[in-house]
Amino acid sequence: QVQLVESGGGLVQPGGSLRLSCVVSEFTFSSYWIYWLRQAPGKGLEWISSINNGMGSTWYADSVKGRFTMSRDNAKSTAYLQMNSLKSEDTAVYYCALAGSRVRADVLANPRRADFGAWGQGTQVTVSS
Repeated sequence: QVQLVESGGGLVQPGGSLRLSCVVSEFTFSSYWIYWLRQAPGKGLEWISSINNGMGSTWYADSVKGRFTMSRDNAKSTAYLQMNSLKSEDTAVYYCALAGSRVRADVLANPRRADFGAWGQGTQVTVSS
């Protein structure tokens, strides 16, 4: 069974940065699309970024575009999310997930766990002074 393990969360002041990592226990990691999602207290899941299984093209939600950067290292079976200029509204549990093919944009607008092949346990990010 594929396992995903996120790390790198923590407490950071507004304007600060964090780098999240997602290690995937799957030797065919390079064949998967990887996604980052988050869930703020009392709110539903929010898709924030995707990276494809080919050239490493990325997509971002408007809420994080220009501040967050997603990347992957296939040799390490790891995906990353570099988060800069963090705001209090970025406070959430951050999850990585994978899928064998592209998840449609209309699905990402209202994502559910069942839309992805596997999920990590999440890592807490708190942005506060």
